[in-house]
Amino acid sequence: MKFEKLLPVVLLIPVLLFQVLIVPYIELNGIVPDLVLMLLVYYTLQHGQLYGTVLGFVFGAVTDLSTGSILGSTMFTKTLAAFIAGYFYNENQIGTLVKSPMFLVIVFLSSLVNSIAFSLIANFDISINLFMLIFEQGILPALYTTVIASLVMVFTPKRSYL
Repeated sequence: MKFEKLLPVVLLIPVLLFQVLIVPYIELNGIVPDLVLMLLVYYTLQHGQLYGTVLGFVFGAVTDLSTGSILGSTMFTKTLAAFIAGYFYNENQIGTLVKSPMFLVIVFLSSLVNSIAFSLIANFDISINLFMLIFEQGILPALYTTVIASLVMVFTPKRSYL
């Protein structure tokens, strides 16, 4: 198997450590960006929907096992988010799609699906109505993840080494 197919799993470890140890310090009202999802969307757009869906399952399993969340909840939501991002995969636009504003739209949609599905599975509170659930636990984390993705996109070099 080629090393480039295993590189995302190797990169997951430092990104997950950063997500668990550093990102809680930049939370806004309990809302944190999802760096693992940004990495997942990037590799899904580089290699296709099937690869991204399997990678989402692996990323979710490693995240579930390392953070102690409900086993299977992150596996399902990351797999679903990668499946959604995979619809935007195009062989003709592999290098350009990640550096375009469309990447931010894809990150937002994937993060929205990921956040809403996770809140319905793992964090569901009966006292919150559906609108507040979608807004507070869906749209706001998706926007925050998209803002961080735009900063990463701006500060990455034009030539990609990943």
